[in-house]
Amino acid sequence: MRPSPRLAHPPQPIPTRRRFRANLLPGRQTLRISETFPIVGRTGIGLFLLGLMAVLPWSSAAACPFCESVQQTIRQQSLTMDAVVIASSLDGELTRNLTTGVVKMRIEKVLKGSEHVKVGQEVDAIYYGKVEVGRRFLLSGVDPPHLQWSCLPVSERAEEYIVKASQVKDDPVARLRFFRDYLEDEEALISRDAYDEFASAPYDVIQQIGPDMDRGQLIEWVQQPEIGADRKRLYFTMLGVCGSKDDLPMLEAMLRNPAKSVTGGLDALIACYLTLAGESGLPLIDELFIANHKAPFPQSYAAIMAIRFHGTEGDVIPRSALVESLHKILDRGELADMVIPDLAKWKDWSQIERLKTLFKEAEKDKNWLRVPVINYMRACPLPEAEAAIEELEKIDPEAVRRAKTFFPIPVPVRAKPADEATSQSVPPLKTLRRGTRYAAVVPLAAAPAGTAPVSLAGTDVTATEIGNRSLLAQKTNPWDLGYVITVALASIVLALFLVLTGGPATGVKVA
Repeated sequence: MRPSPRLAHPPQPIPTRRRFRANLLPGRQTLRISETFPIVGRTGIGLFLLGLMAVLPWSSAAACPFCESVQQTIRQQSLTMDAVVIASSLDGELTRNLTTGVVKMRIEKVLKGSEHVKVGQEVDAIYYGKVEVGRRFLLSGVDPPHLQWSCLPVSERAEEYIVKASQVKDDPVARLRFFRDYLEDEEALISRDAYDEFASAPYDVIQQIGPDMDRGQLIEWVQQPEIGADRKRLYFTMLGVCGSKDDLPMLEAMLRNPAKSVTGGLDALIACYLTLAGESGLPLIDELFIANHKAPFPQSYAAIMAIRFHGTEGDVIPRSALVESLHKILDRGELADMVIPDLAKWKDWSQIERLKTLFKEAEKDKNWLRVPVINYMRACPLPEAEAAIEELEKIDPEAVRRAKTFFPIPVPVRAKPADEATSQSVPPLKTLRRGTRYAAVVPLAAAPAGTAPVSLAGTDVTATEIGNRSLLAQKTNPWDLGYVITVALASIVLALFLVLTGGPATGVKVA
């Protein structure tokens, strides 16, 4: 590797509770909706976003859990191109067409699309930057036979990197082994591209190259203040894969006294510490960030994200231990709504009474807590949850209506192989309340052979039948689905109408 200290990225604003709630779209850039879509008022924007969320098939791409890939990699971009070549300029500043920006170039190497172009062929490409005879470019072309080219000037070292990367076999593990050596390259284009390859790689692929990682180099990088937070997130993730318990004292010191250069990657630091320490590391995280009511919001949020990672992708700590930490978050009312969905997805039904109390005590200006509580009750198969919904609906019928209209029932995630059962996570079949929409959350293994049928919505259903997808589809209430789809379509139609009629700009920003 070529370790080369580089300036960190510009510091990002510290997230606050208010700013967090405003982050409806991922990414760093601010989109002024009113400049693109003249939607009238907040109501139009809200309906538009809700409509999209309800109709479009959203899916979360599996990638490095704490990394931020800010752009497509050179390899990813080339996959969408018809031809990719290395070319040299035949024009200089005196001979180029200054009006159109056209520069005549000669193809030197063909990386993709040999059926469309050949070495030695001359092509025209538009480039308005500085040009000199012999300057090398990466050209990417689309729409054969008359290819349209985009240009990227490259140095000799970048050209060598791009050519080598194009020759790596199409295997995600082999690719990461190649890009690993360029993470801190002295040339920004190369190091950025290598980082983005890691940032877009699934965590299980990163785990597979653990034996090939340079642990000592990673420890050096995470301690360098000039390396940006985005890269430290990746390096902490990698250290969690290849590190050992010998690294725990260093990580604990960072947690107790987080430097400014580490704060931006605190979520990855906490996850790394827990990966190496296991369940025995949870008390320290609880003490510093979870149960500590004086902990700043960004730090507590980072701890929640780290615990969420270990509950979904990690295989070190059982969920039964992780939910105990999330229970402590419920004592902090301003953060409780962040972890309630996790409790439902991880099938922890031990908090029904506690959540009922939070619902009742929620102030009018902080009623964002109420919808997640209702959704938790909707997902829970226990009869106490159904009774709780009826009771809470009398207090705030609007919150119950919003939960049922705009939010699907949380679907529990698959249990981890070595996971322990959380308290009340798998209720006996006899406690299931009537209503087939909840049958999907019941593990098939919960009922031994010969178990008496369970009555669901007036129909006797055996444990074997509970796992039958066609049965569940037949018992689904079509009115609930039809209502949601109708509202979503109406929202989109309204938004499109406002766009076409050109409503006045509101200046509303979505970060």
